[in-house]
Amino acid sequence: MSTHLTPPQPQPASGPLERPHPLRRLWAYARRHRGAFATSGLYTVLNQVFDIMPPLLIGAAVDIVVSEEDSWFGRLGITDLHDQLYWLAALTVLVWVLESVFEYLEQIGWRNLAQTIQHELRGDAYGHVQTLDQRFFEDESTGGLMAVLNDDVNQLERFLDIGAGDILRTLTSVIGIGIAFFVIAPEVAWLSFLPLPLVLAGSIWFQHRIAPRYVDVREQVGLLNHQLANNLSGIQTIKSFTAEEREVERMSGLSDDYRLRNRKAIALSSAFVPVIRMAILAGFIATLVYGGIRVLDGALAIGLYSVMVFLTQRLLWPITRLGETIDLYQRAMASTNRVLDLLGIQPQIRHGHVRLAVAEVSGAVRFDGVTFGYLPGHPVLRDLDLRFPAGETSAIVGATGAGKSTIVKLLLRFYDPDEGAVTLEGHDLRDLDVHDLRRSVGLVSQDVFLFHGTVFENIAYGRPGASHDEVVAAARAAEAHEFVQGLPDGYDTIVGERGQKLSGGQRQRVSIARAVLKDPPILVFDEATSSVDNETEAAIQRSLEALSVGRTTIVIAHRLSTVRHADRIYVLSGGTVEEVGHHDDLVAHGGTYASLWAVQTGAVARAR
Repeated sequence: MSTHLTPPQPQPASGPLERPHPLRRLWAYARRHRGAFATSGLYTVLNQVFDIMPPLLIGAAVDIVVSEEDSWFGRLGITDLHDQLYWLAALTVLVWVLESVFEYLEQIGWRNLAQTIQHELRGDAYGHVQTLDQRFFEDESTGGLMAVLNDDVNQLERFLDIGAGDILRTLTSVIGIGIAFFVIAPEVAWLSFLPLPLVLAGSIWFQHRIAPRYVDVREQVGLLNHQLANNLSGIQTIKSFTAEEREVERMSGLSDDYRLRNRKAIALSSAFVPVIRMAILAGFIATLVYGGIRVLDGALAIGLYSVMVFLTQRLLWPITRLGETIDLYQRAMASTNRVLDLLGIQPQIRHGHVRLAVAEVSGAVRFDGVTFGYLPGHPVLRDLDLRFPAGETSAIVGATGAGKSTIVKLLLRFYDPDEGAVTLEGHDLRDLDVHDLRRSVGLVSQDVFLFHGTVFENIAYGRPGASHDEVVAAARAAEAHEFVQGLPDGYDTIVGERGQKLSGGQRQRVSIARAVLKDPPILVFDEATSSVDNETEAAIQRSLEALSVGRTTIVIAHRLSTVRHADRIYVLSGGTVEEVGHHDDLVAHGGTYASLWAVQTGAVARAR
């Protein structure tokens, strides 16, 4: 996980009411960039200060033409009217140049800051997700996580890129123009500010009304992304069941829900600007009429009147963008809460303090009185005792649901036992550094996952930086080299997403090669032959026999032919060990294992 930003502390479980405001949470999270926030904000303020000066220059021009020697410049000692105009032109050039310079610096500052926060927040969130437990991923949808890591982070980037500067510009305009008004003509200035209380009250009301609508929108985005990810991953199943139209209807329904939730937010956000514009119109008309009357009465100079009319526009019209800005703000705050809530989730599997050098691990594993269940009150394993001596091959067999794969999850410490302990080299796994533990175990699973990339890259995933010769040696050991050479581009062949361009047996052998290259002291084959043909099973068995020499090997299988040569075989039933022994002894014993063997070898059918 990235360390350049400080993640928020986890929130108490008492509920969202105690959660700080998302802007405060974001400010605390991005404390490292507060200097960049201040600098960008300063550029915004200076840009806006120079942006509101042209109306003053227009007023000065009118004053020169009307008042001549008695104009503002004349009172400064510049009596020649041509010189006054030249000085005014020079001042105008300076103002416009400075405004352009600070606008450039403002844009660079906010945009780079937005990109930096976006990059670091996404990196930290993804890095944090990597530390979370397997239970978390089994409870959460991939699409929902994608929505947080991608769309929600982008919402925040858009606000920092556009909305933050708009808020500062509006505040600067109100303060700067307010000061100018009360200096120029305090008796008229208050009319221009009449709409502001209504605008502020309307903005606050709008913010409270729109916020929950955007929360609904963000939640629906997660559901929509979840369904998209599911359907794209399961496209083969969808096609095989000719369910394309059904899935299109399902996606259309979710998308329509998203549209309707957005419509509710849009209906409110779209009403903001027209309502505020009416309030602004009242202030502008009041300034226009009353100020004009003051000019006609001789109480207000024409130049000052011109300045006030133009500044009233500059003061009030930018406020119409508050609706858009608040819209961006509310979207960003809803997204900020979702991202920072994700960062606040704490993993239950903690690193222990004991370090293990993988090269020194012999591979002795024990399960002592292990009880475990995925749901409270529903144990999958019950008071389980297992011994996997170093350097020997042990097998686990049993009916579906007996708890075989759960043993692998406990060994890799994806979960911790509810009772009892799993030990490696005599150390409770909870005391070991998790990375050291998992580096010591090579897993070949029934559900092979290959990344979209080349065969070489997928094998080398077991040991980044491995040479071509080492990858080829691992492929030979897994009996994969021959079929890889027959691929169009050999080891450079793209396997497709999840390895879909390879057959099941080919994917399985690439997976074995990946584990071989990792060269762990413990090898685990979890149903590695359950979905392959006889030829591939024979190849995997040969690989298994060669690879198991000198290392601890645990084989979980339905096909008993795969485990008949194991040093010991555990037969699981109902989460406990029903039988244990060598293949020949178990067959002779005439128990559950013998019955399974008879079914698989056809002895039962022949007896009938």
